[in-house]
Amino acid sequence: MSGLLTEAFLSSLLTGAIVAAIPMLLAGLGEQMSEKAGVLNIGIEGMMLMGAYLGFFVAYETSSLWMGFLGGMLGGALVAVVMAVLCVWLGLNQIVIGIGLTLGAEGLTALLHHFQFSRTYPRLPAPERLDIPGLTDLPVIGPSLFGRHLIVYLAVLAVIVLAALYRRTNLGMTLRAAGERPAALDVAGGNVLGIRVVAVLFTGAMAGLGGAYLANIGAGLFIPFMTGGAGFIGIVLAMLARGRPLWVLIGALIFGAALSLTTALQVAGSNIPTDVIQMLPFAAVMLVLVLFGRRAKLPSALAASYERGAR
Repeated sequence: MSGLLTEAFLSSLLTGAIVAAIPMLLAGLGEQMSEKAGVLNIGIEGMMLMGAYLGFFVAYETSSLWMGFLGGMLGGALVAVVMAVLCVWLGLNQIVIGIGLTLGAEGLTALLHHFQFSRTYPRLPAPERLDIPGLTDLPVIGPSLFGRHLIVYLAVLAVIVLAALYRRTNLGMTLRAAGERPAALDVAGGNVLGIRVVAVLFTGAMAGLGGAYLANIGAGLFIPFMTGGAGFIGIVLAMLARGRPLWVLIGALIFGAALSLTTALQVAGSNIPTDVIQMLPFAAVMLVLVLFGRRAKLPSALAASYERGAR
């Protein structure tokens, strides 16, 4: 037990928790907007994978981490375009299409990885250090995370911005109406299909950014199927957050801490089998669903297609 109170253990746990939480946070925030608009985006795992591959590929080819992030957002958005066309415009089943997109993205990224990197496994160089006063001097956090990962600040800023958008703007009310009462929004002159398309594209960009962060920062390379269910955890976070971005952040940190326990316990010299530790995040998901799943309030028109002009 004394090894669990050391600075090395706490630093490893905190750093790993944040690195693991950011992809789930970004995916959860994107999924939350999509669900508010009435689209259940099961394909978010595929969007993350495409963002991870394209984000790594662009960063590797351009030697620019930020270009990699843009590439990841583009990769996720490309998958989201397919989701928007099939589910929003054509009204096909959102769950079936989402599963199909995830399976398709898994196969496509694995195939691209095989053709491009089957004989070599390149890694990205460590990103340049960006010292930020007040945070890089902390003994536990230090420059290993906040000093060079500005994307962490942007993700937290996104929580604040989205919370204000949902509560204080007409766009937030329009999103809610598209998910709760799309017919009423249609009668009032709102564009239900348009707002849903925007929400789906935003989800794809956020999931793709989360995937790019996972590949470029979390691992430093792309591996097929590397998301490991992070997109599905993002869906759970969005459903349990009851429309509040702050709850997505808290949930992501909890699941991130569960994921980082593997490394942290190894640093502490624990003899607990790794397989048991790796089960913790998914056990935590099931526990949270059992405890709070029944209280989750979802939009009444979630996963229901809408035909413009229908009553």
